[in-house]
Amino acid sequence: MSEFVEIVDVGPRDGLQSDAVLLPTATKLQLIGKLIDAGVRRVEVASFVNPKKVPQMADAEAVLAALPRRDDVSYIGLVLNRRGFDRALAAGCKDISMVTAASNEFGIRNQGAPIAESVAVWKEIAPLARAANVRAEVTISVAFGCPFAREVPVQRVVDLALELANAEPNAIVLADTIGVAVPKSVKEVFDRVRAAVPAHIALRAHFHNTRNTAVANAQAALDAGVRSFDASVGGIGGCPFAPNATGNVASEDLLYLFHRSGFRSSIDLDRLIDTAHWLGTQLGRNMPSMVSRAGGWPK
Repeated sequence: MSEFVEIVDVGPRDGLQSDAVLLPTATKLQLIGKLIDAGVRRVEVASFVNPKKVPQMADAEAVLAALPRRDDVSYIGLVLNRRGFDRALAAGCKDISMVTAASNEFGIRNQGAPIAESVAVWKEIAPLARAANVRAEVTISVAFGCPFAREVPVQRVVDLALELANAEPNAIVLADTIGVAVPKSVKEVFDRVRAAVPAHIALRAHFHNTRNTAVANAQAALDAGVRSFDASVGGIGGCPFAPNATGNVASEDLLYLFHRSGFRSSIDLDRLIDTAHWLGTQLGRNMPSMVSRAGGWPK
């Protein structure tokens, strides 16, 4: 059988967090339900952050409380600090993602903490998550370049990944937060991190399509052995603390690439495209994804 590739849809969190349209909780729940109906089995649904800074995520607890509990679906909550983790735990979140940055400049602007401080927070949170039977993973943001520090040395990303791995995350996510990566850099960074980090810790890729390289970067990550990818239905998103950081790579664009390349997934492409169209009506605009416009393979 062909290999399985996982798409974690981050649209309800990373996709909506910087959008000018504040969707009501009920609409967010509809979106998550449509993604599940399309076959998505891991969805990033909320972030437990300061609602004054990210008002789009102010209803995190309400979203978690209303989601149907299913054994085959995981709902991921983003946390940036111990307070966010405690909120997520109290809300019943069983799958959390922590973030640290590959540059001090971005870390301070994005989460109010330099690298060393956020790593210390991760090392505090990880064992607490395990004790509570909560799946915990960690993302290295701006792993391929920073809008403030510019170039990020590959060795810094490798060293940071190795330090984070000491706290035994379920996965380490390498994020091209501002969409500057190209396939060559993707292969180098993933190859070197994979060689340094214990094999039982999964690696995932998180690409933004700011400079139209995200699908090519996904292919490079595939070639480097990555089998799990973050993506956002419709291609919506962007970091509110990164200048000009436009949307995540679209889930349907990646799904088309994977299916036509012979990989399996749990997701139905047509239903995912329908979800992107529906989301466009809720946000009042066309989605930037290419496959939602063109459709899948001509029938």
